[in-house]
Amino acid sequence: MKIGMARRMWGRSLLLLPLLAASLALPAGPARADSTPVRTIETHVLPIGQYTLGTITKQGAAALRTVRTRAAEDNGAQVALETVGPAARFAKKSSVASAAAQPPPRPAAAQRAAAAVTYPAPARTMTAAECRTALGSSNKFFLKSRFAVCSGASFLQTWLQNGRPVGESMFNVMAVGTIGENTRQIQFTYHVTDRVSTGNTGVAGMQITLDGKIAQSWPSTVKYTPSGTALPVTKTWAQFAAASSVQTSVTAANGAGSNGSTESIFAVYQPSVKIKAPAPWTLRGSTGGNLFMLAPRWDKASYLANSAKGGAAAFSYLGTLYYSKADAAPERAVALHIEKAYKTPGQTQPPSSTKKIPGQTADEPLTRLYTDTARRDRNRAVAVSNCRKYFGADYATGGKECDEFPFASTYQGAAGSEYDPYQLPNNFSVQALDGTQNGNAGNLLSQFASKYRLLDGPDDGYLVQITG
Repeated sequence: MKIGMARRMWGRSLLLLPLLAASLALPAGPARADSTPVRTIETHVLPIGQYTLGTITKQGAAALRTVRTRAAEDNGAQVALETVGPAARFAKKSSVASAAAQPPPRPAAAQRAAAAVTYPAPARTMTAAECRTALGSSNKFFLKSRFAVCSGASFLQTWLQNGRPVGESMFNVMAVGTIGENTRQIQFTYHVTDRVSTGNTGVAGMQITLDGKIAQSWPSTVKYTPSGTALPVTKTWAQFAAASSVQTSVTAANGAGSNGSTESIFAVYQPSVKIKAPAPWTLRGSTGGNLFMLAPRWDKASYLANSAKGGAAAFSYLGTLYYSKADAAPERAVALHIEKAYKTPGQTQPPSSTKKIPGQTADEPLTRLYTDTARRDRNRAVAVSNCRKYFGADYATGGKECDEFPFASTYQGAAGSEYDPYQLPNNFSVQALDGTQNGNAGNLLSQFASKYRLLDGPDDGYLVQITG
């Protein structure tokens, strides 16, 4: 090779050295990126009280997989088991009963006048502490009354660095719905509580967004007016420490719904929660989740209070009528009759081998019969006929009366099979018992139906429970 040519080739080689060096250095790019940790967050929705903070960071991937599985299982049901009306058909019901309040207190015998038999007024308020206590470690819904309900869940965040759990945070959100007496305004109060964290997190700057909206309405044309704090509301984890509650209200337009004499409006209200990761963390997968839907209802039923002034609101959940069998209870005889009908239906009259009395469980509630007076009268006539047949024509001797269950004021009454081909014949119980106590029980039933705003027909319902 000539010397000149060699020099030119050597010169070109020197020029190529930076390019060669650059090409050899390309794999180092990802290596440098890996030196900066990849920080991600997973968030999952769980029942309140079912997770102990720190479990994932201590036990690792296996515990995280368990949380993922449990959260996926819990995402199925969206409404409470006791939901009635259109909301009950809108989404999947829970298969387990909601937490329920204790029976309302009744006046002691010494404080009760002989003629004053009064059913207690329903609860219309609920504190965050009441909701949290009732939800315990397994419930997602608390039904204190048809005017005070709450839904709640825990939101767990797992903070991961390069895929490895390095920290955790968790907070509870409870949505409490309450309704005052004779009002169309429904108040929703959100409580963000029990905020805890452990390990390496950026939780102080994490944003939490609370939202709630009417997800469906019957009729669909109803106009809803919000008031109070406008949703959605977004605050950081730290900001919720200073103000942990948010209050808003919803009112349905008056006269927008119509169903015979009830002018009823039904809806589902969906509370939801989202989180936003603080830099340099990023969310992976879900950004939050929903609480159980609440089921508000507005009516102007002519047979219920305040119908001439716009009606009122309630929640579409089964009510529970409590009768007491305590010695001093004014309705004791009727309570014992119902208890017998529930526990040993085969020992009641009229005889039937297939008898199963409704009103005990959420899947077979009683429904109020009010407007069809002819059917109510027929229920009563069938009951009296059976009292004569099984207790004799003189069954009323000594001040007794014919007591029937289910009540004549229900669609499940004694004549039910004459109107409904799916209702079993003789699926009721009659008994001759003390007339005064029978009257007392009737008064309590009537007051309960009014105070709890029970609607006539299949879009409402109630249970009967014996205490004492």
